[in-house]
Amino acid sequence: MKLLVSLSQKPPMTSVYSAEQVLNHEARIALSQDIASYDLMNSAGAAVFTQLLKSWPKAEHILVLCGKGNNGGDGFIVAQLAHKKNIKLSVLLSCAVSQLKADALLAYQAMIAAGAVLLIDKVEERNNAKSLACIDSFTGEVIVDALFGIGFTGQLKPSLQRLVLSINHHTAKVISIDLPSGLCATTGQVHGANRDIQAIIADVTLTFIVYKQGLLTGKAANFVGTLLLAPLALNNAFTRRVKTNHYYSQYKQPLNLAKRLPASHKGISGLLLAVGGGLGMPGAIRLASEAALRCGAGLVAVSCHASNQAIIMYGRPELMLAPTTAELLDNSAPLHQAKTYLIGPGLGHDNEAEQLFTLLCATSQATKKNIILDADALIWLSKTKLSNTRLSKMKQHYHHWVLTPHPKEAAALLHCDIASIEADRFAAVSAIAKQYGGVCLLKGAGSLISDGEQIVINNSGNAGMASGGMGDVLSGIISALVLQSDDVFSATCLAAYIHGAAADIIANNNGQRGLLASDLFVPLQHLLNGKIPSH
Repeated sequence: MKLLVSLSQKPPMTSVYSAEQVLNHEARIALSQDIASYDLMNSAGAAVFTQLLKSWPKAEHILVLCGKGNNGGDGFIVAQLAHKKNIKLSVLLSCAVSQLKADALLAYQAMIAAGAVLLIDKVEERNNAKSLACIDSFTGEVIVDALFGIGFTGQLKPSLQRLVLSINHHTAKVISIDLPSGLCATTGQVHGANRDIQAIIADVTLTFIVYKQGLLTGKAANFVGTLLLAPLALNNAFTRRVKTNHYYSQYKQPLNLAKRLPASHKGISGLLLAVGGGLGMPGAIRLASEAALRCGAGLVAVSCHASNQAIIMYGRPELMLAPTTAELLDNSAPLHQAKTYLIGPGLGHDNEAEQLFTLLCATSQATKKNIILDADALIWLSKTKLSNTRLSKMKQHYHHWVLTPHPKEAAALLHCDIASIEADRFAAVSAIAKQYGGVCLLKGAGSLISDGEQIVINNSGNAGMASGGMGDVLSGIISALVLQSDDVFSATCLAAYIHGAAADIIANNNGQRGLLASDLFVPLQHLLNGKIPSH
């Protein structure tokens, strides 16, 4: 029985949306549920205030920063509720009162009528010393960020950058309404080289109705803090009526995977042929190969440079050795008996690496076997777009491979710069999957998985994974699960999750610093067997 066949459903996922989708449909969906826009604003503000008290129950003094749009209106509601609760209150307004319109103006008027204290200051003007002095002198516990909503794009103006810098350097906790001001809700992009002025750095972000995709990937992780969702009684209606092909994975432990039949043998799981480990680079392919064993591959054969064979075998005799060159590997038993191929970790950039890459891809394409391309193999793949080379003759669009680039490798595949990848990770992963075929996993915080039709955002992992070898382990996990599955896309999504989940277990026990790729092997085995390791 294949590993994922007995799962009751596809990867458990929550729909996520772009800012444009929410802005275009929110009012219509609310109207269909007989919820007036001002009532929705009151619900949003109440949800923020409730979360503020839950996160910081001893808060006695709060500062609310309000913009001129609906996000600012939510902030006025928070201020009104805080005043009624006898919480000391300061309010900063980023515009003149005359610029407030519609529901935001109503919320402002309600706040004034309730007797809340307001400090009006046009912080968008060049000299916003009064605002900065107010923030610097604030001695309370919580700052509420209600400056910009999900319609914000671009870069903060210099005066607002100074304001954001002052908030980010303050000791008070920060709760952002819907998203941290300065962050793009669709792409997660921020502008500027200095994190402290790019966007508000929140401790908690409470987003409304549905998750916005930009809050879940890439640089957004530097700003959103703990991300929470307030459905506001619209989530179900919104997700039913507004279609999306972007999702947030929602795996929960213990995982419910198929158990092996009592009479199973290693041939049922099958043989993985792992190719890499060029001269002087044994570690990457060793990590990938051992990860594949720990994730259920029946057999793993490693083709590497002859000088690396003893190192790769040392301490892991379960690994087998395959021929070391393309000439020897061609027509060999490992090449033809393997059910799945992995190529790339430590492969190198010399002529032999090119021959191995060409052989594995050509054989995979001729036999329709799945192949995982990682690391150096992705660089070789990017060169297939160049004319007058041997690589240009191979198929450049193939449905049976999984590509696992980090942003630099993604930039090579799309022949652009890294900044273009990070500016819109959703567009990048989709473009790679459509251009090259198969499945693409774009690494990074909130890794993205796409088959060209849908995108899944991974929900596990932590900053401790920013260490050498983590990507190699991931390629081994993907290879093992693809080997055992009939659904390559679902296997890749699950691999991304358990990779991050294993790292989360180690980080929760020992901390993030010093986390090694090889530390993941034991929790990987626990996770795939439905066991939750003790913390």
